[in-house]
Amino acid sequence: MDKTLANYPDRINVVIPLFNDWQALGLLLERIQAVNEATLVSRMNFLVVDDCSSTNYTALPAGVGQSLSILRLFRNVGHQKAIALGLSHLASLPEQYPTIVMDSDGEDRPEDIPELIKTGLNSPNRIVFAHRAKRHESLIFRLFYEVYKRVFQLLTGKVITFGNFSLVPAQQLRKLTHVSEIWNNYPGGVIRSRLPYTAVPLERGRRLAGESKMNFVSLVLHGLSAVSVLMDTTAVRLALFCVIMVVVSVFGIGVVVALRLFTDTAVPGWASYLVFSFLIVILQAFLISLLLVFIILSYRTQPQFIPARQFQDFVEKVEKVY
Repeated sequence: MDKTLANYPDRINVVIPLFNDWQALGLLLERIQAVNEATLVSRMNFLVVDDCSSTNYTALPAGVGQSLSILRLFRNVGHQKAIALGLSHLASLPEQYPTIVMDSDGEDRPEDIPELIKTGLNSPNRIVFAHRAKRHESLIFRLFYEVYKRVFQLLTGKVITFGNFSLVPAQQLRKLTHVSEIWNNYPGGVIRSRLPYTAVPLERGRRLAGESKMNFVSLVLHGLSAVSVLMDTTAVRLALFCVIMVVVSVFGIGVVVALRLFTDTAVPGWASYLVFSFLIVILQAFLISLLLVFIILSYRTQPQFIPARQFQDFVEKVEKVY
């Protein structure tokens, strides 16, 4: 790794969103120092985005990397928005550096940081995500996560196999923070931004301390937020589905009418109910399509939230630990 870092900037920012996971953060910092080479750790500058935690740290490891700062927020905004605020704060500084985004719980393994950097060097200017080749969550969670990925692909035409663990090149940082969609969903926003990105298969780690705050409701909301950043594409696909339903319904009505008027085939008594049902489907498809049109028009006319311009409204202070 020493040779890899020879031509790499002497500073690497690490953004860590956090909500009450101070114990896990302490263990994460210790593990980063333990499993990585000193030449790499010495370049790291940690920015912990405190998402308005109800608790505070009692002690954190000192001397891990160049510095450790805590970005205190006025209110709880959620994991994805905390990432956007942390990136925006770094983008507002005079100098930009490569920036790693990772969770505080340890599920983003510190020993995989060199692999992100290596992939970034081989793919300059590309945002590098960790593709989850292996996961350790419960069977039910993994099942719903697979459902989420398939639904996302069906609605958007995009494949999303990665989460937040990533490396953002210095030259892409300011561009990324001007993408409004990262406010709702960071990986989905990168996909929407059309900034170049790639993914490297990495194993997902295990939580270092505490309990995961991700439950079924959180997973559903996360999935909806990911789909929302590609609302235009989703609306078009839903509209095409409605058109298909109308075509099928019209064909069904045509078959029933043709049997009644042009053949001697006895038409069962329920045929009228079938025609009525097809008409209801056509009406519903029309109303859904009309609603989608209004949603998209409203979405396009609403002013967009640009994290790079408005992040300071959420920042209470920047607290330097060391």
